[in-house]
Amino acid sequence: MVTQLALPLPGLEADVASCAEVDFLPVQPRVLDLFAGAGGLSQGFQQAGFEIAGASDIDPDACATFALNFPGAQAICGDIRRPELHEHIIEVGRGVDVVVGGPPCQAFSQVRNHSRIIDDPRNSLYREFVKTVGQIRPLAFVMENVPGMAQMGVLEQVKEDLELGGAYNVQPNLLDAADFGVPQTRKRLVFVGLRSDLGETPPVFEGTQATLHLALVRHGKGKYALETRRDEARAAALLKDLEDPDNLAVVSADQALSDLRNLKAGRREEAMPIGEMKEAASAYQRLMRKQLEDKIWNVSVPRINSDTVTRLKGIPAGGNHRDLTEALTARYISGEKWGPSTDSGKLGRAHFYAYRRLHPGVWAWTLNTKADSAYHYRMPRALSVREFARLQSFPDHFVFTTDPRRGALPGRIDGGQAHSRYRQVGNAVPPLLAEAIAQRVRFLINARREQSGQAQQSSSIETPTNLAGANG
Repeated sequence: MVTQLALPLPGLEADVASCAEVDFLPVQPRVLDLFAGAGGLSQGFQQAGFEIAGASDIDPDACATFALNFPGAQAICGDIRRPELHEHIIEVGRGVDVVVGGPPCQAFSQVRNHSRIIDDPRNSLYREFVKTVGQIRPLAFVMENVPGMAQMGVLEQVKEDLELGGAYNVQPNLLDAADFGVPQTRKRLVFVGLRSDLGETPPVFEGTQATLHLALVRHGKGKYALETRRDEARAAALLKDLEDPDNLAVVSADQALSDLRNLKAGRREEAMPIGEMKEAASAYQRLMRKQLEDKIWNVSVPRINSDTVTRLKGIPAGGNHRDLTEALTARYISGEKWGPSTDSGKLGRAHFYAYRRLHPGVWAWTLNTKADSAYHYRMPRALSVREFARLQSFPDHFVFTTDPRRGALPGRIDGGQAHSRYRQVGNAVPPLLAEAIAQRVRFLINARREQSGQAQQSSSIETPTNLAGANG
């Protein structure tokens, strides 16, 4: 289904801008998602009660995933910088209440040259986001980006850009997804903007702050322990929450994945009947399974060679290449040649990032876009796309797919279908983090709607009374 939006009648162009100033909100506020990828932000906002009007992205595979999971929204695929596509996005987004997105922003360092990053050609996508917000003038917007933006001295400049000359009140937040019930540490810089005429202050988010109080610490080769930090009483309470499988505030890798432990390396089938899944063993698993019908998808698992299996058996849960014995650092162990060789005959730096095993008792580290960025904590295998999605807090009914067209397509990144699905998950905003943001945004804009409704009701009551008095 495609959402049809009414366009202004000829001659009413002057009224379009004023429409953005109307305070009335529909029962279900609407969202436009820019640079949407597979739809992590949209999924979180939908879970918070928003309707997704449309989204745009340049990657046809991500667009295919978005269209599959949000059939009521318009998925616009292509380069937002093309004038005709930008106009299409504006038409779809006309009248939405919130604009969200994570535009790539490359030229942070230009601030030292006294030039504004929004003017740098390399930041044209960031400029498109700011321009689109200015044209649509939603009640609120959410822009997420890498935390390095704050560290590189441009945060205030970005905040000023997003304020659009005082049209918006903007609050930046540096957030970690693990502090919002996501079983993965993933830091993001999130700017929340509220239109100034709402008279509301953008929210500041804290979450549980579990990542500040708990940490997996290495105590020598092969020895890891979960330790408390800072406020001991607060840390002890958070550790208790983490160890409780029925607590959704802080979630471990095992609480996220244990019901999928029967998946085997080399599994080729993409779907599995839900009857073959292990019984849900945590509140998080039960949450992820909601709305799941007859099958669970994205459960194929990459093949694994014997050398990698041997190495993984020598790495404890939570460990990495530093825990390998000298013998296991040989480039080839079994004699089977695979991948690029090294002059030293040892593993090279490029291999080190791959040999890491999750720890069952704590959240995962930040996933990247490759299947071997995290290995299972019990079985010597990589994770399925579904398990990646679990660690990102995508519900099980959310299916990752690719554009059925083969070969090179505009916006498609080389690597094949399997890599595309891992990349889509790895690049996404965790939906549970997005939902926490969306809930606060909806509360603030709904509070304004209620105030406006009460004012209108009061006005309608007072008028007849005054008239009656005048006639009396």
